[in-house]
Amino acid sequence: MSGFANFGNELYTGKRSYNFVGAKKLWFIIAAVAVVLSIIIPLAKGGFNLGIEFRGGSEFTVSNVQTTDAALGEKAVTDVVQGSVPRVANVAGTTMRIQTDKLTDDETLRIKEGLTSAYGVTDNEVTSTFVGPTWGADVTRQALIGLVVFVLLAAVLMALYFRTWKMSLSAIAGMAVTMFITAGVYALSDFEVTPSAIIGFLTVLSYSLYDTVVVFDKIRENTADLDASTRRTFAEEVNLAVNQTLVRSINTMMVAILPVGAILFIGAGLLGAGTLRDLSLALFVGILIGTAATIFVAAPLYAWLRQNEPDLVRQAKRVEHRRSGAGTGSGSGSSAVETASA
Repeated sequence: MSGFANFGNELYTGKRSYNFVGAKKLWFIIAAVAVVLSIIIPLAKGGFNLGIEFRGGSEFTVSNVQTTDAALGEKAVTDVVQGSVPRVANVAGTTMRIQTDKLTDDETLRIKEGLTSAYGVTDNEVTSTFVGPTWGADVTRQALIGLVVFVLLAAVLMALYFRTWKMSLSAIAGMAVTMFITAGVYALSDFEVTPSAIIGFLTVLSYSLYDTVVVFDKIRENTADLDASTRRTFAEEVNLAVNQTLVRSINTMMVAILPVGAILFIGAGLLGAGTLRDLSLALFVGILIGTAATIFVAAPLYAWLRQNEPDLVRQAKRVEHRRSGAGTGSGSGSSAVETASA
């Protein structure tokens, strides 16, 4: 523990430093490739695996089953509706969930009887619900509206808080990378997209912005009197801020990801709590990617957006002049100038 504390102290004082900003081109290429793959994956798979709340249909819930064999539920449906492709899952312990396309009243009753017999339960332990396509479309529309409103409000509030649109744009870019990659992993896993998953996505975006605000606050603090300083260039100050907040970002990520990981791998994976998979997967992947996007995308992008501003170019030249005049053109000073001009 003391070693990690020393590691954090060295990062904060600048004794130890990782060149996040200097390698920005590499991070941008990796992020771009990851985003493109995240778009291609759902297209190649024919779209996301939408839950019944979005596509509509009938759903049966069977409680206190004698066996959790999914084949029994599938047969109970296909015996009534030939060619049907039901989705059968063990959602929790002795509870099975069977989802189908829209059924008639007669088909619903016959399938209910088949499920009762197949799983050895009473008639009262089998319930059925129907989700219409109109309701599913409303859920989809509300989810998209919620996402758009969230992004717009976040962009405006970030611009007002930091008093510069470049910080706002950088934060939104990092958030977009988080959103696309998380969605790509979700599509690759073939988990159902449910309202819980949408809530998870919005929560992840909030987390990503929170981490970005912490880092950007430190950047603003480090660059407050930059005009009068010849110690570091703007890019170097941004890189220093990322290093100074690195331990905090890691700690925050670990505190958030441990309970989510427990839900995903122990609750959903080992204990079979299927109803928690959608939410926990979105949170688990999103928290990891959100932290990485702040460090490798948002902060370096902000440095890149401002690197050609006249005031910053003049300040960088003053820093270079001081270093060359002091005879520190090699070693750490030289690498710092390279970072600024990268």
